[in-house]
Amino acid sequence: MNWMRKLWWKLLGAGILLFVLTYGLICSVPPLDITNETIRNLFYHVPMWFTMYTLFAYSVYHSIMFLRKLNMDHDLHAQSAAEIGFLFGIMGIATGSLWAKYTWGTYWEPRDPKLNGAAIALLIYLAYFVLRSAIEDETKRARLAAVYNIFAFPMQLAVTYIMPKFMLSLHPGSSDTVNFKKYDLDSQLRVVFYPAVIGWIILGFWIFTILYRYQKIKISQQNEEN
Repeated sequence: MNWMRKLWWKLLGAGILLFVLTYGLICSVPPLDITNETIRNLFYHVPMWFTMYTLFAYSVYHSIMFLRKLNMDHDLHAQSAAEIGFLFGIMGIATGSLWAKYTWGTYWEPRDPKLNGAAIALLIYLAYFVLRSAIEDETKRARLAAVYNIFAFPMQLAVTYIMPKFMLSLHPGSSDTVNFKKYDLDSQLRVVFYPAVIGWIILGFWIFTILYRYQKIKISQQNEEN
């Protein structure tokens, strides 16, 4: 039964996403102007950002733990989580761009603060990866990366979530547009959306564990060679 204890959360995530991918396509959606059937992208686009935020927060936690205990395993956790969070950020932008094309008529609105904030957030973490690759000393790299990561998280949260709420934007929830909950209270969407958030987050951590184990094996092999 040990295998079941290790796999239960993966099986749960796979089951949830199977439900989202199937029922999300056949469930009824509210007849909203302009958005229409594209509202189903709510099950993909928004959960990508939730997953990104969760993985970045997990990464920051391990950066803090590294500075406290100076255990390199915490640094590896932080790095791997940040990389998968970055991946989900890219997928969030990609699904958002497709949605924008069908609702706004363009893949990218350069004056939209939410879109620009998302791009800035990814650049912030791209700088984190560049910083890591630029320092050869393992301990020094881990320390500087941990400090940067702690400041990077609130910065990306500010540009993607807090600041756009007070600025003009085409996105729901900004200063001049209503939030999703204001106009799409359809129960069918809720039934799919909330499980979708949980399912994508589980998938994000699943991919993170694979990357973490791969990086750990790679480091072990390098140490043996040296």
